[in-house]
This record gives sequence, C-alpha cells and structure tokens, in this order.
Amino acid sequence: MLSKEKLERINILAKKAKNEGLTDKEKEEQKKLREQYLNNVRSSFKNQFKTMTVIDPAGNDVTPQKVRDLQERNKKH
Repeated sequence: MLSKEKLERINILAKKAKNEGLTDKEKEEQKKLREQYLNNVRSSFKNQFKTMTVIDPAGNDVTPQKVRDLQERNKKH
C-alpha cells in the first residue's frame, strides 16, 4: 500500500498541474508516483482474484479458467 504521504503528494501535484502547471522535475515525480499507485492497485486487484470463486444460481462452481490458473500458480509459490 502506498503511504499517506505519497498519496497526499499525488493529490498536491495533480491540483498544482491543474491550477498553474508543473516543472519538468515535478512532472517526472508525478509520473513515478502515479506508476507506483497503479502498480499497487493492480497488485491488490490481482490478489482478490486469487481467493475468488464464482458460483452460479444453481450452486455450481463456474469460476473462469483464467482465475483457476492464477490460483494454481499462486499455490506453487
């Protein structure tokens, strides 16, 4: 998870970009922080799939094969 300070910095840079613009150094910092944030979101989302099971109204397990494959790969690690 991203620290509170990094999230605050992302928001500060976004607001500054909207109001007055960013320097090249600030643009690079913003890009790196956004990438860290997106990687964190992707990782969190992927972890949710590792424990997911899909059950249809009849009670049958209909978990997609891609999710099952991800879960199997996770068991090997």
